[in-house]
Amino acid sequence: MRQAFAHEATIVMEAHGDLRAPGAAVTLALCGDWEHEPPCPLAPHHTAADRRGGTVRVRVLFATEPEKEGEVRDRIDAALALGTLESPDGGTTRWRLLDTRPGRLRAGELPHAERLRRS
Repeated sequence: MRQAFAHEATIVMEAHGDLRAPGAAVTLALCGDWEHEPPCPLAPHHTAADRRGGTVRVRVLFATEPEKEGEVRDRIDAALALGTLESPDGGTTRWRLLDTRPGRLRAGELPHAERLRRS
């Protein structure tokens, strides 16, 4: 049975970088394509990015079977470590991964986490 998890990272992104790019990179790593029919094959997920000065905090909520948690976290880390994403329109966003870590689900995220778990 799937459980919900959170994963966090801090990146440095170019000032004009697209905040959606890290999430798209995570989706590519977890799903193989950023446009696919639901459900996500490995882990339904949601990524949010919040710019704070020169850094961006990336937070990924995901749901998967407990035995796949490590694989999902490894794929998220690998996607963010790549540090670049080319968008379909040809633009490129670059970033540098500073750190990554497991997160804790926040009270306000529990309804969303439950929807991911049931996906």
